[in-house]
Amino acid sequence: MPSVAEGVKIGIQECQHQFRGRRWNCTTVNDSLAIFGPVLDKATRESAFVHAIASAGVAFAVTRSCAEGSATICGCDTRHKGSPGEGWKWGGCSEDVEFGSMVSREFADARENRPDARSAMNRHNNEAGRTSIIELMHLKCKCHGLSGSCEVKTCWWSQPDFRVIGDYLKDKYDSASEMVVEKHRESRGWVETLRPKYNFFKAPTEKDLVYYENSPNFCEPNPETGSFGTRDRICNVTSHGIDGCDLLCCGRGHNTRTEKRKEKCHCIFHWCCYVRCQECIRVYDVHTCK
Repeated sequence: MPSVAEGVKIGIQECQHQFRGRRWNCTTVNDSLAIFGPVLDKATRESAFVHAIASAGVAFAVTRSCAEGSATICGCDTRHKGSPGEGWKWGGCSEDVEFGSMVSREFADARENRPDARSAMNRHNNEAGRTSIIELMHLKCKCHGLSGSCEVKTCWWSQPDFRVIGDYLKDKYDSASEMVVEKHRESRGWVETLRPKYNFFKAPTEKDLVYYENSPNFCEPNPETGSFGTRDRICNVTSHGIDGCDLLCCGRGHNTRTEKRKEKCHCIFHWCCYVRCQECIRVYDVHTCK
């Protein structure tokens, strides 16, 4: 299905948006079969997020494709409607997130059938990504009536914008649960499972992200970890957060240069109906890590 590839693409784009101000900014590698390079070789928070957002992206794109009618093997969801509320009735095309999740599960989990800790982690985070869509499904409604009087309102189940899913999973990244690996013997041989490292924290649910290896600091280039370092990255000189020059540049300091940009300005609306603007040159300070 073309929507599977589209889902991976929107997952990558959302990852790059969410981490745009971090030391690791979800950089992709063009000349490698591994899209993110060696970064995903370790069982880190970053790995957890990438698996979740990619899995969610596939489920999202397939579900949307079904609702739009561009996929012939699926359609609208007619199973989860229930009784309508007061002042509205069911209508439109409810998005079938269960079908999208099933396709995502077959795509993302296909290679995660080994009895080791990494497969267990990947399966969990893949499912957390798909669960985020189900958690964020909402009723979308449209009014019908004379002059928008909303005499009749039809509603259907809809996915949120993918940015909402990205924000949700980014919060899950920030609060991800650190795990430890346990080995035990079953009839099929030795099996690795995960348990929370700290008993005094709440155990992760199926909605949470999990990891069991610490992340590198991503300050310096390192081909073994896949870190590109932060040299020449643009930083925010007024921020005290991770996107600020102090933290993003890892204490190395930053350079400042001026940059001229052409922008539209002094725009005037003319009746009827167009806007005419002048072109202005504005000078900006650009700060980059040393």
